[in-house]
Amino acid sequence: MGWKWHLYIISAWHYMKKIDWYILWKFIGTFLFCLMVLLVISVVIDITEKVDNFIEHNLTFKQIVFEYYIGFIPHIVALLFPLFIFISVILFTSKMAYRTEIIAILSAGVSFRRFLRPYWVGAILFAVVLWFANQYVVPAANKIRTTFERKYVDKPDENKGKIVDRTFRIDTITYVTLGYFDRQANYGSSFLLQRIRDEKVFFKMRADRANYDTAHLAWKLTGVSMRRIDGLREHVSTVPDTLLKIPFEPSELVVDEKNIEEAMTTPELKKFIAREEIRGSEGLSTFKVELYRRTSAAFAIIVLTIIGAVLASRKVRGGSGFHMALGIVISALYILFLQFSTVFATKASLNPLLAVWIPNFIFGGLAIYLYRKAPK
Repeated sequence: MGWKWHLYIISAWHYMKKIDWYILWKFIGTFLFCLMVLLVISVVIDITEKVDNFIEHNLTFKQIVFEYYIGFIPHIVALLFPLFIFISVILFTSKMAYRTEIIAILSAGVSFRRFLRPYWVGAILFAVVLWFANQYVVPAANKIRTTFERKYVDKPDENKGKIVDRTFRIDTITYVTLGYFDRQANYGSSFLLQRIRDEKVFFKMRADRANYDTAHLAWKLTGVSMRRIDGLREHVSTVPDTLLKIPFEPSELVVDEKNIEEAMTTPELKKFIAREEIRGSEGLSTFKVELYRRTSAAFAIIVLTIIGAVLASRKVRGGSGFHMALGIVISALYILFLQFSTVFATKASLNPLLAVWIPNFIFGGLAIYLYRKAPK
C-alpha cells in the first residue's frame, strides 16, 4: 500500500501544471504569512505572562531566547500547525473565489477533483513535515522549554522528586516497594523487594535504608534481611549492608513531572510506555494520547485542507469574511471534540488511540460530505 501512495505523489508532482503551481505557491505563501503573524501574537502574549519571572531571576535577553523561546516557538507552531493550515486555505481560496478565478478554472473544463490536486500535494507535504517534527524535533524543543519553566516559572514543590509508599514492577517476577525515597537527596527507607512466581512469594528482601550507588550502578542497602521460601522450608538471613544490582534507577522513579511526555522523542516514549506497562504502572493514558496524537495531528492537516478548500471555493455573499467566520467555527469545533475525547481518555476508560482519532473521523466524514455537495 505504501509504494502505491509514493507512486501517486510522485505522479501528481510530475504532472503539476502552471495552475497547480500557482495554487500551491499561494498555499505555501499564505501559510507562512499566517504562521508569522500568529506566531508573533503567541510570543507577545507569552512574554506578557512571564515577564515578571524574567525580571525576578534577572534573565538576560540571550538566556530568554536561547534557553526558552528556541524551545517555545517549535512547540506552539506544532500545536497550532493544523489550524494555521486551515486558516491559510480559507484565506487564499476565498480570495480566488471572490475574484472568480475558480469559476474561470472550472469553466475551462477542469474538474473540481482535478482542481483539488495542488491542495492534496500541499497538504501531504505539510503533513509529512509535521509528522517528522512531532517525532523528533518538537520533543527536543519541549525538553528545552519544560526545563526552563521548571527552573524559572513553576512554583517550587516541596514534594517534588519524593516517593511515598509506591510499588514498581521491575520484570515479570520482581517487585520493589519504597516506603519513602527522595530522589534529590538520593535517600530512601523501608525498601522491599519481592519475587513472585505462580502467585507465590519465593524470595523477599527488606532494608531499613536504600541509596543508589552511581559508581557501581547498584542499590546500596543497609539493615538487610532476606527470606528464601521453598515450599514448607524457609531460610532467613541478615547482613548489615549489601549492593543490589537490578535494572531500576532513581531517575525512573518520578513519572508525574509536568508534561514529561512532551519532552520524549517517539522512540523514547514507546520505550517508556513498554517499560511502565511491564511494571504495572497506572496513569499511562496521558503518554499514549501524546504518542498517538503525533500522527493524528499530521493526518488532520489533510482533512482540514480539503474542508477549507471545498468551503472557500464557493463564491458567496460576505466574501472572505463569511468564509473566515465559518473557518473559525469549524476550528473551534475541532478543538472542542479533541479536548473532550482526550479528557475521556485520560480521566475515563476511552481507548487513547480512538480518542485522538475521533475528531479526524468526524471531520473526515464532513470533508467527504462537503466534497460531494460541492459544485463540480
